[in-house]
Amino acid sequence: MLKGILSIAGRPGLFKLINPGKNMLIVESLQTGKRTPAYAHDKVISLADISMYTVGDDVPLSTVLESVKKVAEGQPVDVKAFKSDSEIRAFFAKVLPEFDDERVYTNDIKKLLNWYNMLIAAGITTFEAEEAAEEAAEEPEA
Repeated sequence: MLKGILSIAGRPGLFKLINPGKNMLIVESLQTGKRTPAYAHDKVISLADISMYTVGDDVPLSTVLESVKKVAEGQPVDVKAFKSDSEIRAFFAKVLPEFDDERVYTNDIKKLLNWYNMLIAAGITTFEAEEAAEEAAEEPEA
């Protein structure tokens, strides 16, 4: 599910990939539904390609989003309710206890929670299931 959801540097919000074109992508804003082109010079990244730093191996964003959904009980997270950096970090420690405190900045956590809220508002509530099924289908049988 997250393969088709994109973040574009310099543009607010998240975008759904509609159609890859010849030197551009046609994307649709999850918030407004407005379609626009994203050109080759734009820095575009799929949410499926993002991971969070932990003390051990990095954790894919889909796993982190599923954990946020579990901790928040499927509801949006009020990011503005956190009065300090330590409060938001304490919340994130419930979500991902082994996150690397030195390499994960508070702004990264806020961005992740805002993305989670955007995805929930757009009706995207499953983050891991499809990717796991696709990976299992791609693995050759022994």
